[in-house]
Amino acid sequence: GRPLRIVLTAGQCSDLDGADRLLPHLKAKVLIADKGYDAHARVVKPLLDSGRQVVIPSLRNRRQRREYDRFLYRRRHLIENFFARLKQYRALATRYDKTA
Repeated sequence: GRPLRIVLTAGQCSDLDGADRLLPHLKAKVLIADKGYDAHARVVKPLLDSGRQVVIPSLRNRRQRREYDRFLYRRRHLIENFFARLKQYRALATRYDKTA
């Protein structure tokens, strides 16, 4: 449950912008991510081509749904717990440093 690498991006950036910087360094054999990373050309295909398992549910509007391991996907809560712990630090809170 420990992060191996973190990329900070601006708030208005897409999740995929961070993924583009993280994926070349990925050493794990399985990538578990939410629907925000369901981009075939940028995320899914390169990982499958390199022999990795992709556990990403399909977007609701995708015509052909991709199969994924639902048992492994349940482990994604560890990632969400990590971000919840990060948000406990006031200095990292989004609006802490903003002034009126």
